Amino acid sequence: MNGKEIDANILNEIAKLEKSHGELSNTQKILLATDGSVTTILDVLNGKISIKTLVQQFEKANEETAKLLNIKVNDEVNYRVVLMHKDEKPLIHAISYIPLERLDDNFKKDLIMADMPIGRILRKYNIESRREVNRVAIEKTNNDLKKLFNSDADLLSRDYNIIRNNKVLIWIKETFPLDYFSKQ
Repeated sequence: MNGKEIDANILNEIAKLEKSHGELSNTQKILLATDGSVTTILDVLNGKISIKTLVQQFEKANEETAKLLNIKVNDEVNYRVVLMHKDEKPLIHAISYIPLERLDDNFKKDLIMADMPIGRILRKYNIESRREVNRVAIEKTNNDLKKLFNSDADLLSRDYNIIRNNKVLIWIKETFPLDYFSKQ
């Protein structure tokens, strides 16, 4: 598939979501469809945002993770869960898997040691990459995310790959409540 087909597919998926769940705001659609940095969009909307790392660990890739990243089962990956926020207001929950063999030492150090969004790390090291959105969806929430966001709303989510040198550098899933960004 070329980029135009992918963009059309994501736009069609968003249209399907709107048919089944009602109209989404322009901001929600931008956050779901962008092939740019969500961090930058959130910075524009809210002022500079921060992240809080909820989980950060190294693990062996299982079959599902290996397939997402196009690596071998048992290759080492960084699993990270973060909450993007502004002044303690949660904005987006994000899960990422990153094959360690594809990271240079400086990127790895910032990823592990700092509460820094991946978009800012990529920019800091001038890493040329592209984002390919795989899927957008509306999902049921769970107790952890209800508490985290203080919302019972269903969740808008998307997952995408950050590609570098034609390999998946990072797989990311971003999630936020359907009642977030609904007025913008």
